Amino acid sequence: MPPKIVLITGANSGVGLATTKVLASASNDYHVIISARSLSKAQIAKSEVEAENPSSASRLSIVQLDVTDGASISRARDFVEKEFGHLDALINNAGCGNSDPDVYTRYKTCMDTNVIGPAVVAEVFRPLLLKSSNPYSIFVSSGAGSFGRAIERFNGTRDKPPEPKNGGAYHVSKAALNMIALREHQAYVDKGLKVFAMSPGFVVSNLRGTTEELRTGWGQAGPASVAGETMLNILDGKRDADVGKHVYKDGVYNW
Repeated sequence: MPPKIVLITGANSGVGLATTKVLASASNDYHVIISARSLSKAQIAKSEVEAENPSSASRLSIVQLDVTDGASISRARDFVEKEFGHLDALINNAGCGNSDPDVYTRYKTCMDTNVIGPAVVAEVFRPLLLKSSNPYSIFVSSGAGSFGRAIERFNGTRDKPPEPKNGGAYHVSKAALNMIALREHQAYVDKGLKVFAMSPGFVVSNLRGTTEELRTGWGQAGPASVAGETMLNILDGKRDADVGKHVYKDGVYNW
């Protein structure tokens, strides 16, 4: 069987890069299109994956894709359509956190990248997904976007992980992203599109900031490869019972 074509946004670092490495090393079942805001960043990521797994070179492609730039999204779609003709899985992973002291700046930045961008990417690439016999649309969300977990933390029934000051905009944006995933599921489940919101868990990430303290969650964050393994399980069909839900490694979160 030909490999499944998987496009990952923001695949040059963090969860996106970790997922690329997991898919590249798991088997010959996946061809990963590494996308990043600049082609040079995508190429660096591709080289890193190939260095760790030389046999993956023929199953990796790169494309420039900035989720906040409509023209960039359209060009990436055209590239995928020309090169592959369809898409088996779209992983809407690109995201950001922002704790700027200015409330407008931090909310606009988070909403542009974490909500509007993925919504547009999903809309533009959906026709290519629907050409697949078994398509997956995965939105990389966060437990921070769960209303249920937020209420539990407020009530003291759930531990609150450390977070940057002024981090609320990120929470709000991920809650909105969850609604995008839920609505896509409801609209396209009858067409065979398998939609998930997926929380990577508290893992090493630049979303909290670029200092070592923030990246590692004050030393408490786990490896990003954990999220990559969860993604592999989804794409392998092992989480199909949870289609249309907000999933994480060990189960399902309340919306």
